[in-house]
Amino acid sequence: MIRGDEIRQAVRDHYAGRSAAGCCGGTDCCGERAEEDLEGFIGPQLGCGSPLAHAALQSGETVVDLGSGAGGDVLRAAQGVGPTGRAIGVDMTPEMVWKARENARRLGVPQAEFRLGEIEHLPLPDASADVVISNCVINLLPDKSAAFREAFRALRPGGRLVVSDMVTRGPLPHSIRIDPAAWAACIAGAVDLDDYLAMIRAAGFERVETVTSTPGAPGQVFSATVRAIKPHSRRREAPSYPPR
Repeated sequence: MIRGDEIRQAVRDHYAGRSAAGCCGGTDCCGERAEEDLEGFIGPQLGCGSPLAHAALQSGETVVDLGSGAGGDVLRAAQGVGPTGRAIGVDMTPEMVWKARENARRLGVPQAEFRLGEIEHLPLPDASADVVISNCVINLLPDKSAAFREAFRALRPGGRLVVSDMVTRGPLPHSIRIDPAAWAACIAGAVDLDDYLAMIRAAGFERVETVTSTPGAPGQVFSATVRAIKPHSRRREAPSYPPR
């Protein structure tokens, strides 16, 4: 069985030299998408969906992108939250963080910032974000549940999680699961959609729903966009005492 550190190194090596964000490049599972407002500055963005289309961003909010790559979704989010908001990208690849910071500088987007870190251990304080997004990244993680728990921790009560990712219907062959190159290509790490949704619920999220998906036959990977809410803290009831 392939170890988690081997997967992480294969993914880091795969994306360190890439000029675009996200995964699935060179495969038919995702395809490329070019952002009209950013094209020419950061080039085509690789992903498997558009989580921002379902995030309902509001002016002044703080948005966090898990696995931000070259920064395309962060820069778009910065436009959505305006000058009083914040858009924060977290990525484990130093080359991508450097490129994203350079893209933000060239575009003149001061409310966009990029931090080096693993999304299973977010460099963010508790309850500091209104929205957490991710685009075709969580499938790359050996421990996906850790990423969902961290997203839950970083969100404020009532905050939204919107992720686009590669999933499956049923298990993939063992030979695929142990192939580091297949992990880096967003295939081997994909899990069954029902299991994916269950992990999000187990992290504490409510109103978990699939908002879009592409067709997928059993044993194949396909893309899905999922939205969920961090519930508001329940008010603790005052203790009741028996009458004297």
